Amino acid sequence: MTRRSCAIYATGIVCAHLLIVGIALVVAQVFQTMIHSRLKKEMTLTEKSRVFESWKNPPPPVYMEYYFFNVTNPDEFLKGGKASVKQIGPYTYREYRPRENITFLENGTKIYALNPKTFVFVPEKSAGDPKVDIIRTVNIPYVAVMNEMNSYSFIVRTFISMYMNSLGVGLFMTRTVDEFLWGFKDPILTKIHSMKPDVDEYFGLMWKKNGTHEGEFVFHTGEENYLDYGKIDTWNGLRKMSWWSSNQSNMINGTDGAVFHPLINRNELLYIFAADLCRSIHLAYVEDVEVKGIQAYRFAPPSDVLMSPEDNPANKGFCVPAGDCLGTGVLKVSVCREGAPIVVSFPHFYQADPKYINAVDGLNPNKEEHETYLDLQPTTGVPIRACKRAQLNIIMKRVQGFPKTKYINETIFPIMFVNETATIDDDSASQMRTLLLIVTLVSNFPLLIVGLGIILLLVLVVLFCRNRQKKNEVKRIDFTEAFHSFTTAKEDTAYTQVSDKPDEPSETPANQPMRNGSYIAMSPVEAQKC
Repeated sequence: MTRRSCAIYATGIVCAHLLIVGIALVVAQVFQTMIHSRLKKEMTLTEKSRVFESWKNPPPPVYMEYYFFNVTNPDEFLKGGKASVKQIGPYTYREYRPRENITFLENGTKIYALNPKTFVFVPEKSAGDPKVDIIRTVNIPYVAVMNEMNSYSFIVRTFISMYMNSLGVGLFMTRTVDEFLWGFKDPILTKIHSMKPDVDEYFGLMWKKNGTHEGEFVFHTGEENYLDYGKIDTWNGLRKMSWWSSNQSNMINGTDGAVFHPLINRNELLYIFAADLCRSIHLAYVEDVEVKGIQAYRFAPPSDVLMSPEDNPANKGFCVPAGDCLGTGVLKVSVCREGAPIVVSFPHFYQADPKYINAVDGLNPNKEEHETYLDLQPTTGVPIRACKRAQLNIIMKRVQGFPKTKYINETIFPIMFVNETATIDDDSASQMRTLLLIVTLVSNFPLLIVGLGIILLLVLVVLFCRNRQKKNEVKRIDFTEAFHSFTTAKEDTAYTQVSDKPDEPSETPANQPMRNGSYIAMSPVEAQKC
């Protein structure tokens, strides 16, 4: 057997083995199952690894942008006209949110943690100086007092109204951005505080929220089921709330939005419990996106999250008291926030009933600027970009006994909205790309084997064809040589014709005997004589 034949047989054997093994692994999905099992095991909070550290102290910088609606025509609104507002901002703060007091519970299946948030102003990302810039907006303490007086008699309400007027306060106030956000001593609350010490005399949208947390959380670690990774078990000791009018609405579902289970698919709904909204919301798949070279799924709240109960009966439980419902795109949260009739929505009433948008001049809702979304890496479940947007509004309406409200039209009045953003940092993105490359290579290893087998099969076909061609060339060379030898022999040999006549006497050499009969004689060819 020649070397060429040995190479062909060896290539054929290796090719057959690669194809058989590769196809068997692809069909059995051994490597995919192994990777998925490993991910399910490692993506738990009990793993002393980079995943746990990133959960404990998230590396991506989080920014909180505050936008305010400055009222440009307060007098016209008080006379019954349409309010006009102008958006100012952003005023941006870096948000630090490390988890503290971490304690593992129930053999590592659950974990207790606090999540305090600290805010530091970032001037280079802001539109101005919050300590200098002035805004005119609704006097929320004033509206809160009016709202509390609804249950009192007309005479009491009139007396309270006259007293607040004597303090020089009205339905609108003018304050610096810093005061409105982080607190100031309010004259109305100061008077109430003197009579009821449990009422704070300071007011601010973020008053006492810098350096504090939103409650005590207990999370599932995913040890028992990877699908429970990061889900909230209890919040402030509660497994469900009591504010809303149905069990479904009171459920605490999903995670806090910081982590999700691995191996996310496009068809599932992801749930987030938003403490500032006093409820859980769900997000649905929107599209595939790419962030810093990482493929991700974008999830966003669908329109049915804040849809009117008439269009989505599942939202009836958010009407408190039962039957007292608002329209599409808004949610009254005053049930969990004592005082003013607070309503939340998406910025500029995005996805809300047009009547709320048209009630105020200066609003321009659009998806790019006002949609809330999460970009999740589906293999690991890690958020690589997030944008949480929510708007704070207050219900402005006529209240008997308060003359300043005599002519106003009931309006859900926009106060401000926040844009909380986070994007994976470059170092974490590089590590993520490396991890995903390894996962991809290992998961597709059987396909690589099949591909190598196909390449060797092509090599085998080429070698076989060349070997056959070589043999044909050898046969042609042998035939040519044989033909050439035969032709040469014919040229060097003479054939004497056989005569059928009787022998005639002839001269013969003396030393050559006579022969009787006819015969064929072969002799060297001699030159012919002319």
